[in-house]
Amino acid sequence: MAEPDDQPSYIDYETFLAPEFDVAGFANSLVLSTNDPNDAPLDLATPLSRVLFDIQEIDSHIDLLTARSAIPLLTHTKTQTETSTRVLADVEPQLASLNESYAQLEAKVIQKHAEADEVRQVALRLWETLCLGRSVGRCLQLGRQLEVQNTELQGDKEDHWALVRCAHTILSLREVLQQKAPGEEGHGLDRVDAIRSLQNTVVAPVEKTVRETAERYIREFSLGAASSQRELTFAQTEDAKARAVSALTALYLLSPSPFPAPNWTPATMLQALELYLRAALQSSLAALARSLAALPTLDRTLNEVSARCQNIVALEQLLSQTKAPTHPLHELMALPEGGSGGGTLLQPLLAKLETGSLPGYFWRTLAGHLSPRVQDIITRGGVSARTLRSNRTSVGDAVRECVIKGMQATSASETGAVNGTSKTAIRNSAGGSTGANGSWDRECAVMVASVVNHLR
Repeated sequence: MAEPDDQPSYIDYETFLAPEFDVAGFANSLVLSTNDPNDAPLDLATPLSRVLFDIQEIDSHIDLLTARSAIPLLTHTKTQTETSTRVLADVEPQLASLNESYAQLEAKVIQKHAEADEVRQVALRLWETLCLGRSVGRCLQLGRQLEVQNTELQGDKEDHWALVRCAHTILSLREVLQQKAPGEEGHGLDRVDAIRSLQNTVVAPVEKTVRETAERYIREFSLGAASSQRELTFAQTEDAKARAVSALTALYLLSPSPFPAPNWTPATMLQALELYLRAALQSSLAALARSLAALPTLDRTLNEVSARCQNIVALEQLLSQTKAPTHPLHELMALPEGGSGGGTLLQPLLAKLETGSLPGYFWRTLAGHLSPRVQDIITRGGVSARTLRSNRTSVGDAVRECVIKGMQATSASETGAVNGTSKTAIRNSAGGSTGANGSWDRECAVMVASVVNHLR
């Protein structure tokens, strides 16, 4: 950079004006240029004097520039001041008009808007209160309806259809209570004491009662063969089937319904049916194990086992002809076809047990658990083992006849039709042909082998 009189300056302006100029680095280089790094102490007077001299030179240069350019600077300042004064004189009336307009706007619009917003907030909260009140009223009405239906269920003469009515009412309550998002019907209900009391004192106990009653109906399902030798009348048979269908439907509807549920299964219903099958298997296994050790009782035990299997055949027929009920909560989720309807109650049970037939599952499972019991009898030896070995052929024939008899539907189960289905369709629904010797060769062979193979 040159002086005003075009004389060169010894100050290196480019160094100080560079963007990467480092004050600490410049000071360090200045000290090192005037001292030996090994000197102790360092002489800072010389570099300090040079810096002060440079500052003085810059100050003198500023004074010179100011003195020579005083008139242009003052003229420019005067021009800027006059211009600013004229602009301010023109702006002040407009600013006053703007302030006046804003005052009118505030009085006519802003204040009224604030008042209107308060009214809007009050109306919105009143609407929310009204919606919440309606939801509470609906829940309380459903709760009262549930109490009445529970009374019908627990009356002197149990109305098994009340199971289904209770289940639908409980689902209606679930539908309301599960819609918790803002704007939905159940939003805020969990904070209402009356709803919490309703859930704890009415809904939960009634749901427990419905589950226990439905499970008892399934546990007691029998067409008479397993409990006595007499056949049930047509009315008794239809009543037993209707009670079972009501229980199955209630448990189907009350099965847990997680959201979303693309692979939903009626877990509660399946659990009750599995318990029914397990109880039949356990009682049959225990009775057969005792009778094989005491052959005189074998015929009676085999009759009981075949009767239990006949009840399972009847249950399979009933399940195969009972369509899965429409689940309201699953309709709301718009599940794909087959998710909550369109099939029978038998399909999910067969899928859960991984079998194609309930009677076939009964005999194969029973054979698998019976074989170790027979082996244990033979291992212990004694009169029981010798008697069992000496009657090997007759025992095998009796077991085969038991399987064949058990796979035949009782006349009570064949009487009438389920949901309007013909007798022939019912008879053919139990996993293939039934009733003819040789139709269940596999099950017969498995059961006979589980006993006879250990008697050689």
